Amino acid sequence: MTRTRVAVIGSGNIGTDLMIKVLRLSEHLQMAAMVGIDPDSDGLARAQRLGVPVTAAGVRGLIAMPGFDEIDIVFDATSAGAHRANAAALEPYGKFLIDLTPAAVGPFVVPAVNLDDHRDARNVNMVTCGGQATIPIVAAIAGVVEVAYAEIVASIASKSAGPGTRANIDEFTETTSAAIRDVGGARRGRAIIVLNPAEPPLIMRDTVLALVHDPAGAAAARIDRAVREMVDSVAAYVPGYRLKQQIQITPIPPDSPVHTLTGGEPVTHQVSVFLEVEGAAHYLPAYAGNLDIMTSAAMRVAEQIASTREHIR
Repeated sequence: MTRTRVAVIGSGNIGTDLMIKVLRLSEHLQMAAMVGIDPDSDGLARAQRLGVPVTAAGVRGLIAMPGFDEIDIVFDATSAGAHRANAAALEPYGKFLIDLTPAAVGPFVVPAVNLDDHRDARNVNMVTCGGQATIPIVAAIAGVVEVAYAEIVASIASKSAGPGTRANIDEFTETTSAAIRDVGGARRGRAIIVLNPAEPPLIMRDTVLALVHDPAGAAAARIDRAVREMVDSVAAYVPGYRLKQQIQITPIPPDSPVHTLTGGEPVTHQVSVFLEVEGAAHYLPAYAGNLDIMTSAAMRVAEQIASTREHIR
């Protein structure tokens, strides 16, 4: 079987973890290049030890590498600003770009929700770690009953938030909020990220709060079932993804001022879902589930694209 050749731009934590996942786990992908801008980075040094071709000259160095024409898929694990420049530089070459930054140049993709909708796109955006963890839950709820408002809180270990994550905090909240609406199906959405400085570092926790309109209270069992089925779907490619406790569906008191969140749209119940994401520890510590879910979701997209292309061949 001929594997699809891929490159990773970004030799930091996310890019290095992604490279190791491709080398260890992939059935359809072959690492063809690791790209960075710091010649002394651990990611580039590790890639060299593993026999992966490297360049420290960024995207221009990638384009100049022997074998560049044979690369079909490029993962970008840099930053929102860098991805815009990288996408522009690579656009003439017809590569399939998987963007792990909050740049949102291409359509949002959450594999468990809408991967099939964007197989023909040339640049797909993996939203954010919080988005990958919570948007499937919002979509599951929205598949049963209308969601007037959804709010997600992603709490990650401070140690797992590198310079790129910290530089992209504003983009994180804006991109995730937009994807809660566009992919999750909520009418309104809000995202909050918490960098938890606790020692020892805590595993990623995510909370989804959805305000729904179910006057008769008849949808509770279907919501519970839909959420549990979605958790299983995500866990198929992120093994450390799980419910932390029972799903809570509670009536909203008549005097609760939720109209400030829903814009006056009527709601009757709050759905609360509490999640935990433990990393696979391929390169990153197990507490860095926020990074693991991003690389796992990106791998899922690339595997599906590669398997489709192999079938066509």
